[in-house]
Amino acid sequence: MKKTTTIIIVLSCFLAFSQTTKEFVDNVVNEVENHSKLEQLAHELFDVIGPRLVGTPQMKQAHDWAIDKYESWGIEAYNHEWGKWRGWERGITHVDLIEPRLRTLVGRQLAWSPSTGKKGVEAEVTKIPIVENKEQFSEWLETVKGKFVLVSQKEITGRTDSQWEEYATDESFEKMKKTRDELTDQWYNSLRNTGYGYRDINSAIENAGAVGLISSRWSKAFGANKVFSAGTEKIPNVDLNLEDYTMLYRLVENNQKPILKVVATSKEHGDVPTFNTIGMIKGVEKPDEYVILSAHFDSWDGGQGTTDNGTGSIVMLEAMRILKKLYPNPKRTIMVGHWGSEEQGLNGSRAFVEDYPSIVDNIQALFNQDNGTGRVVDLSGSGFLHSYDYLSRWLAPVPRDVSKHIETEFPGSPGGGGTDHASFVAAGAPAFNLSSLSWAYWDHTWHTNLDTYDKIVFDDLKNNVILSVILAFMASEDDEKASREKRVIQTRVNPFTGRSMGGWPQTRKPTRDGTSAK
Repeated sequence: MKKTTTIIIVLSCFLAFSQTTKEFVDNVVNEVENHSKLEQLAHELFDVIGPRLVGTPQMKQAHDWAIDKYESWGIEAYNHEWGKWRGWERGITHVDLIEPRLRTLVGRQLAWSPSTGKKGVEAEVTKIPIVENKEQFSEWLETVKGKFVLVSQKEITGRTDSQWEEYATDESFEKMKKTRDELTDQWYNSLRNTGYGYRDINSAIENAGAVGLISSRWSKAFGANKVFSAGTEKIPNVDLNLEDYTMLYRLVENNQKPILKVVATSKEHGDVPTFNTIGMIKGVEKPDEYVILSAHFDSWDGGQGTTDNGTGSIVMLEAMRILKKLYPNPKRTIMVGHWGSEEQGLNGSRAFVEDYPSIVDNIQALFNQDNGTGRVVDLSGSGFLHSYDYLSRWLAPVPRDVSKHIETEFPGSPGGGGTDHASFVAAGAPAFNLSSLSWAYWDHTWHTNLDTYDKIVFDDLKNNVILSVILAFMASEDDEKASREKRVIQTRVNPFTGRSMGGWPQTRKPTRDGTSAK
């Protein structure tokens, strides 16, 4: 009789929790579908604040904006200062072809590029030559004083491979690829022959007296260029869209001696503090155990920083708003981390791991979202041996319309550090990346000038909010502590270096002083 009674009590508790869970899920779906704040958050973050390069006033503005949002929802929040960075702010970029004809070109300063001043710089354009040895390159360097230098390879086509495959003859497509590969090999062989690498050749040209560098890193999508850092200390580095860059290249090749005027009015702000934004809904039963929602807040600044990782950021903002409204007294403490300087090496999340070891040691689960605007389609156990047991349990109440898209892999692998959950995995905390459908992320928006508001797919973001809220709720309510037992990952020795390879990733120190970043 006693055994039967116990079973009945346990079953009753389970049914009660299941009913509560169903009600909670229904309320979450209703809130997301009928009262979503995603579009307003997107407008304020992307249209009003814009891109969030570490060290810029816009990055600090975003941190403060997030604090205001959380406090307006009754969520405790603060900025965790963890380092300093070079303070820099983009200004107006205007590039005009003066000779042999007038044309305004499409381009932008690269991050941390020195300014031209308001009057700008006008000069002839030349290009890096193909050389057979360092002596030839040194001779050419003597000719660059007072000139703009084209420092990127010329592309032979501005059409995507998918277009070539669809419209060209097989013979033409293969010919194009062969020519492109040959020219690329020639370019990189010549770069090696200069005696410089791609990281330091810009400095050599700068020191030789060039007045500016003109680059173009085409992303293999129409109108999209990768926009990273300038790599110069005294002269501007401006990135041009493919069609304008290759026109300049052809003009130089044909000895037309093109002349450019470049106005690039960036500002230096000295050394500035840099932050993570942390929000918290205090747990009532286990306040010293933590469920963390995670997304990096910073971006490159060629576009608006929308899909990398503004969309992940507003998903977690919206998830916290809903959790506070529908689940104000969680069993465990629910936190959100908006990490800074992810783009320079996971620095914000690594600093948090280093600064808050007691929190990291008591993480029940961390859910990170980073790669674009698409619905979550992949969830790995990050190498935790028993991740199937608890992740499948937490996924169970997720509506089928959301969960049907998700492929799981258990126990999976810990990964090498491409996004912020890796900082926590390295420290042994159960941390998982909510990996999204691409929407041509890598070519079209990842670190490009086209990473803009118009690429958002709000239905997919709503999908991800529902998933994040339910996972946080289930992880918080779970009576069991998530296991941290790791799968065994074999190590091997690199025969060339003698160093060990493989094994569980090791924690890495953040770069806390980015004051000399380029």
